[in-house]
Amino acid sequence: MWTYNGKRIREGRSWKDSDGITHPTSWGRWSDAEKTSKGMVWVDPAPSFDNRFWWDASTPKALEDVNAVDEDGNPVLEDGEQVVILGLKSQAIALVKTQAAGLLAPTDWYVTRKAETDVAIPSEILTYRQSVREASGAIEASISGVTTHEAFIALYDAPVDAEGIPTGNAPINNWPEVD
Repeated sequence: MWTYNGKRIREGRSWKDSDGITHPTSWGRWSDAEKTSKGMVWVDPAPSFDNRFWWDASTPKALEDVNAVDEDGNPVLEDGEQVVILGLKSQAIALVKTQAAGLLAPTDWYVTRKAETDVAIPSEILTYRQSVREASGAIEASISGVTTHEAFIALYDAPVDAEGIPTGNAPINNWPEVD
């Protein structure tokens, strides 16, 4: 990206230099030599990264849970218990459990009605609820089974055909459809 006096200059926008000269919105068409002659400096943009999986562009987040330690390497305790920093796998499994609960919640009243009044739960509701529980178990097993950062990230990739068009859900989101 191009900067002037440390400030980013955006393409398609005019900018004012330290002499008070306003440069046109078309400055992006200038040659690199012309840009540098005006005091502009090229700065490589920071590498991008997906902050769901990475702390920064080169540091992956931990897959497994880690016991917290202080700067001297001593365990961090809270109320006498070891503080644990949840890894990506534990965080993802907790989210799957929350998603499953959210998918089941709209039909929970059928279960309550059955318990309280012995009115049968429709078979399609029972089938759907079972498919949610099975999907949750399968997704959790997939998460638990990964051993590498790359394999974990792949859980978030939807399958695609030869043209790159998604053909299904990402493994992490492979929930049954609501009828």
